[in-house]
Amino acid sequence: MSIRFAEPSDVDAMWAIFHEAAAGGDTIPTDGSASRDVLARDWFDDTGRAWVAMDEETVVGMYRLGANQPDRGAHVGTATFLVAAAHRRKGVGGRLVAHCLDEARAAGYAGIQFNFVVGTNASALALYRRFGFSIVGTLPGAFEHRHLGRVDAHVLYRKLA
Repeated sequence: MSIRFAEPSDVDAMWAIFHEAAAGGDTIPTDGSASRDVLARDWFDDTGRAWVAMDEETVVGMYRLGANQPDRGAHVGTATFLVAAAHRRKGVGGRLVAHCLDEARAAGYAGIQFNFVVGTNASALALYRRFGFSIVGTLPGAFEHRHLGRVDAHVLYRKLA
């Protein structure tokens, strides 16, 4: 597996991963109604940078890193990670998070904040904890889970040395 900058030619594969996650209704706070063009705009705008994980010629995961807030909050980064269902639990997420932390340090971020991690997403929470993230806040009932109804979402943070 390799990780490289995402290119506009990756949008169809990225859209498939995004749409799959949204349709699951249990990990990201969108219902999937956003169009492919909205994904392309959001992941390729000038406020951050996107990367893809490649298994040979196939995009199997992706992440986007950018400032969590503008101006006086821009020293803290934020990221979004998505892995194709068929490639979960194979180390792709861990490789993406490790890569992201290296890129965040290189970009000069003092820390990374994840603004909305679904509380029932045990595998994501375990992964982030393994990389030194801590829950710094809980948003009670903030996520409308497709099967469980309203569940908590967490804010996670990690300082970067």
